Amino acid sequence: MAIKKETLEINKNDDSMRLLISEMEQKLATIYLGGGKSRIEKHKAKGKMTARERIENLIDANSDTIEIGAFVGDGMYEEHGGCPSGGVVIVIGYVSGKECIIVANDATVKAGAWFPITAKKNLRAQEIAMENHLPIIYLVDSAGVYLPLQDEIFPDKEHFGRIFRNNAKMSAMGITQISAVMGSCVAGGAYLPIMSDESLIVDKTGTIFLAGSYLVKAAIGESIDNETLGGATTQTNISGVCDYKSKDDADCLKTIRGLMDKIGSKPKAGFDRKEAVLPTMPLKDIYGTFPRERSKPYDTKKIIANLIDNSEFTEYKEDYGKTIICGYARVDGWSVGIIANQRELVKNAKGEMQFGGVIYNDSADKAARFIMVCNQKNIPLVFLQDVTGFMVGSKSEHSGIIKDGAKMVSAMANSVVPKFTIVIGNSYGAGNYAMCGKAYDPRLIVAWPTAEMAVMSGASAAKTLLQIEVASLKKKGEEITEEAEKEIYNRIKSRYDRQISPYYAASRLWYDAIIDPVDTRKVISMGIEMANHAPITERYNVGAIQT
Repeated sequence: MAIKKETLEINKNDDSMRLLISEMEQKLATIYLGGGKSRIEKHKAKGKMTARERIENLIDANSDTIEIGAFVGDGMYEEHGGCPSGGVVIVIGYVSGKECIIVANDATVKAGAWFPITAKKNLRAQEIAMENHLPIIYLVDSAGVYLPLQDEIFPDKEHFGRIFRNNAKMSAMGITQISAVMGSCVAGGAYLPIMSDESLIVDKTGTIFLAGSYLVKAAIGESIDNETLGGATTQTNISGVCDYKSKDDADCLKTIRGLMDKIGSKPKAGFDRKEAVLPTMPLKDIYGTFPRERSKPYDTKKIIANLIDNSEFTEYKEDYGKTIICGYARVDGWSVGIIANQRELVKNAKGEMQFGGVIYNDSADKAARFIMVCNQKNIPLVFLQDVTGFMVGSKSEHSGIIKDGAKMVSAMANSVVPKFTIVIGNSYGAGNYAMCGKAYDPRLIVAWPTAEMAVMSGASAAKTLLQIEVASLKKKGEEITEEAEKEIYNRIKSRYDRQISPYYAASRLWYDAIIDPVDTRKVISMGIEMANHAPITERYNVGAIQT
């Protein structure tokens, strides 16, 4: 009977996860249309491929990819007609066998104009390239800054100009940058391809200039068409601004593949890899393992077994600090150190019950020491987040939870081996920080469709905010009925629940991607492979966790 009940629960979990994945795929199908079918038709009528078609034709056939920021802009800028995917498609993939990052403007979205979130997404691509010494390819087709929002994209440190600063920095770092002008490239944006190492331009469709024909006419009275002003022939034969002239998109992409093919190898970080082995159970078994009700406890070790090679896990301090699991494994052949929140109720050494997903003194201490050991061994770290925060209350405070929490955060923040964060469930409060949230420089941070990120859960936040609002109204002498209190609670919780959705976070690039759980191994593997391009030159500082 117990077996039957367990099987039923697994099936319900599986159904719930598949529904969430289906919802995600439906959202992506709409996003992949960019500016819509009619704009795609107009774009292709000019003899041009779409941004996604360009990437598909550039990368190696049947090779793995990770799309960065597909949900960026989701639900934002609706008063401006929306900005699907931030108007730019970014993919980590392989070109001529070389792992690289590709940035392609989507000209079907406001002619590829840059919204504030577009700049943030482009800067994230450059950050990934710089952190991992990854070659970067720009496929340019953009009308430049979206003028109605120019004050939010132009002047600040992390705005449009930072792109060109990064171009210069990457060149100095020896990171290969290749740009192809495959459509419009105007004004300040014209510096990006020319600050790259090599540039291509497509005949008749590609143009590059600081000012187009209309502005030239208005500024100096000269009448000239855009092709003569800055087309492919002008910028290769006359000015020498671009290095290669291509007859069409396909020819341009073929040339880029040839350029990538000739890149030589450089020193690696030296992360250990052996032949990959699949987990001992089917990858999709993970759907039934993760509970559909996030309040339900579950054994995180079963999740780990679904993700690692041959389901072999060497656990560190197994009987100490049980609300965090630490240990060694391999993912797609790569050696990794895993730090995961245990969601089962567990007993500590004193026989006391501890809540799953909560970080206690002993678990924080264990995680800090494990991070130190992985840094000494040159082993990348993988964080599996399903955390509600640190333990509170007089007992924890008297035991020094702040000190132990600070020890863990310090150890994680100072880690010099690459970190990868997978948010599988809750990501609340300081637990987000301690488990390598976005603020702590994970090389990649992705979420399952089950993820929630916030200071606290929707219910907890709504109760807290309700108390504040009710107290304020009572001070004003207002009478609060039970019905009115319930209405206030529901209003607050509804707003908060929308903000803790993974799509809300992904639209703002707090996550690099929302993924199908079975793609977790691929993300970790490709992430470590790209991180392996960048030798570690810093020394890990262990002083902070020895206090």
